[in-house]
Amino acid sequence: MLPGSGRADFGQASANAMSMKWAALNDAAGVVAMLAGITVEPLKPELRHFPATMRDAGGWRRTMAEQGIDDLAAVMEPGIAALLSVHARGINPKIPAQALWQEYLAARNGLMALVPPPGEALAPRRFT
Repeated sequence: MLPGSGRADFGQASANAMSMKWAALNDAAGVVAMLAGITVEPLKPELRHFPATMRDAGGWRRTMAEQGIDDLAAVMEPGIAALLSVHARGINPKIPAQALWQEYLAARNGLMALVPPPGEALAPRRFT
């Protein structure tokens, strides 16, 4: 927070938004996996901390991560709505859920490719 202003530091709000979107996407993916009949292991730390890693990386990596998360949400939201609608009608959503799960994994893996290689200098942290 900026002292006395009640407002977040510059950039902090977008970092928090990215973290919340990332968490929501991973929760949504859990629903898709359940509908697909897939058992999902708990998120590994590198996946869980992806938004913080991108915030620290900054620059083009952060911009691409934010856009990629928005793009993935744009795919997942209508996909889940369709799966839940099919499920509510008593139709087995397993096959389309498996397809959406594969799309999610491909997009998530693409986002993870944005993580800087070990040893690459990250932008200095500006926020705590």
